[in-house]
Amino acid sequence: MSSASKALELLSLFSEAKPEIGLSEMCRLAKRDKATTYRHLQVLEKAGFVEQVVTSKNYRLGPALLQLGRMREATVPRKAGAETALATLAEKTGETVHVTVLSGLTLFALMSRESPKHSTRAVIDVTTFPLHATASGFCAVAFGPDELLAAACDNFEAFTDLTPMTVEALETLVATARTTGMGLSIGRFEEEINSLSAPIFDQTGQFAGAVSVASVASRFTPELENIIKAELITASREITKSWGGVIPTVVENAWANAMSSH
Repeated sequence: MSSASKALELLSLFSEAKPEIGLSEMCRLAKRDKATTYRHLQVLEKAGFVEQVVTSKNYRLGPALLQLGRMREATVPRKAGAETALATLAEKTGETVHVTVLSGLTLFALMSRESPKHSTRAVIDVTTFPLHATASGFCAVAFGPDELLAAACDNFEAFTDLTPMTVEALETLVATARTTGMGLSIGRFEEEINSLSAPIFDQTGQFAGAVSVASVASRFTPELENIIKAELITASREITKSWGGVIPTVVENAWANAMSSH
């Protein structure tokens, strides 16, 4: 990985839960030494991607990202194309829903809506989704570029006791995603959260991201699972259409076979 890539990778550590991060914590989260982390932060600060808070000396995302964000949404309006479908998905399932987008070999959070019906609910507070532990990650590896499998295997981290930590275990989950047309994570990223994801495709005809439902495990009954699957299919079709894409026949067939078995 190049020095520039390593520097930019630090941006993914920021989230709504961690809007400011100090140098020592940044070193711990990035698993890098202090000198290297500081050098990368200096590069990002010079470019305006991060800025240092005068009072706390912590770092936060910088103003240059505002312009980039506006430009991205203006030229590739992903959020606008997913808002209506995501709102409907949250209402129909009663659970927390979110959309991720693939950029390079990283799956980024695009937008989310928390459960409109339950006080105990999944909360989406990460900016990137591990390819080896999340339903959207399984979707990405199943339907995205071939390089994603190697990328997932290069970043094994045990989030729970059920997180797959071998190539064989991950390949089994990815094979299931291809067969059913959906990624499924049962307590593999968060112990009490089960998630289902359906792939989204754009005008290039390639995998562009995933739409997901995250449910508290105690509510994840077979009945709710079937509802989520049906609504995810609808949401995936709608978002894919709004992003200029078409659902591949192989995915439509996988959905049809999976739903007919219930």
